[in-house]
Amino acid sequence: MKKENAIFSVLQRIGRSFMFPIALLPVAGLLLGFGASFTNEQMIASYGLQSVLGSGTFLNSVLLVMKDTGNIVFANLPLIFAMGVTIGMAEKEKATAALSSAIAFIIMHQTISTLLTVTEKISSNELPEGSIGSVLGITSLEMGVFGGIIVGLGVAALHNRFYKIKLPNVISFFGGTRFIPIISTVVFILVGCLMFFIWPYIQIGMHNLGSLVTGSGYAGTLIYGIIERALIPFGLHHVFYMPFWQTALGGTMVIDGATIEGAQNIFFAQLASPNTVHFSVDATRFMAGKFPFMMFGLPGAALAMYSVAKDSKKKVVGGLLLSAALTAFITGITEPIEFTFLFVAPALYAIHCVFAGISFMLMHIFNVGVGMTFSGGCIDFILFGVMQGNDKTNWIYIPIVGAFYFVVYYFMFRFIIQKFNLTTPGREADDVESRLYTRKDIETRNKDEESQNVSQLILDGLGGLDNIEDLDCCATRLRVKVNSSEKVDVTTLKKSGASGVIKKGNGVQIIYGPRVTVIKSEFEDYIETLSKDNIENN
Repeated sequence: MKKENAIFSVLQRIGRSFMFPIALLPVAGLLLGFGASFTNEQMIASYGLQSVLGSGTFLNSVLLVMKDTGNIVFANLPLIFAMGVTIGMAEKEKATAALSSAIAFIIMHQTISTLLTVTEKISSNELPEGSIGSVLGITSLEMGVFGGIIVGLGVAALHNRFYKIKLPNVISFFGGTRFIPIISTVVFILVGCLMFFIWPYIQIGMHNLGSLVTGSGYAGTLIYGIIERALIPFGLHHVFYMPFWQTALGGTMVIDGATIEGAQNIFFAQLASPNTVHFSVDATRFMAGKFPFMMFGLPGAALAMYSVAKDSKKKVVGGLLLSAALTAFITGITEPIEFTFLFVAPALYAIHCVFAGISFMLMHIFNVGVGMTFSGGCIDFILFGVMQGNDKTNWIYIPIVGAFYFVVYYFMFRFIIQKFNLTTPGREADDVESRLYTRKDIETRNKDEESQNVSQLILDGLGGLDNIEDLDCCATRLRVKVNSSEKVDVTTLKKSGASGVIKKGNGVQIIYGPRVTVIKSEFEDYIETLSKDNIENN
């Protein structure tokens, strides 16, 4: 259990570290979207705007700058991910860690480039087609954001291990944080050598897996959508969808002579290309499904929660839910609504996940080619759907399906809330303030439930409340004096996370390590609550 929790915690940290580079994508996407849309020659000719937006005009120059600056961000996402992941995973001295990751990224790819040259593999046919590309001007293997993530995680691990290192006096100048870029350089020369030999096989595997995902059809899209939403409460959705958006798992496509990997990269490369006739649905299947339930479904759920609120609370709740619904509709940020009904009724969230998966599948069925920067709000819908034209995107199906979703979510949520008398905002007791919930509320509740489970196991293992005479702790052990040692169950106590249990007469020592003080406080609070409940019931 401890090992599983540790792995889960690390995955959550990795997912959160992805948010650093992901946060840049909306700005880059908007720049690229506006720039590419208003410099498209077909669009300019269709609306007769040559005198305003045609080649050589001031606005055309401005829009070209916007297009190219947005495009350069997507072209260099591997480096951005390398630095972003390192910053997110580094414990202290994050600036040094970021610089070291940039150095390590360049070193790794230059090592691969040199080995490609000396082995003459650049000009040979040994490597799969599209395996070699340009990374920051370096001819290297196409590793995409995986290369950046490898560097980011590797440098962060080195940084956290060595940023306080003390070297002998003769070379003490190179100790501490100065040691990080040095050790990163050495390590990633070796990593570059390793990647030179193993990455081509990884590429082949990823291409084959990507073909399998693409060939899975509508069922695969349905499963993808369900899993993506289901991981939201755990904060692991970035870890899941990012490989599809940024690597060959999401598909590979040749656009204007360049091999592009990853669903989002394919979409934005097509957006920047004047030769795009219709955006690749095989790519946008991993994105377009968010629009119907984010723009229409969840606002329908918000209206349902408002409609069943108490009359005395409707004014307050109406403002909260209207704000949350508008946020979901305009930006695609859905946390206030999703986490509210996740907190109140997890079963509702499970139903929502299924409808989200169906939304992804329907957009795939209707060949909707609308991409996004990071979420499915109205801004991205207009920019990457409506403004690109229905011939290129089939965007018209989004509001059609969305209208259906609004109605379904409204009546489904209204029925379930009333049927099971769920305490959604506005249905609380009169003395309880109405509010929306967040991820932090869910995490806090889960921690409380976990601490209660541990406390209950300790109580059961000690033979119940009446068997405890005295309770204390030292640095690593919970020390308990019991009335009867025969009632103590060592197996149950070990299930609570104890690494060992020592019984001496009526004294019991339960070994937890340094966290014992927290466990003791939570256990005392738990038995105090039980004692009060017993008194009230009697």
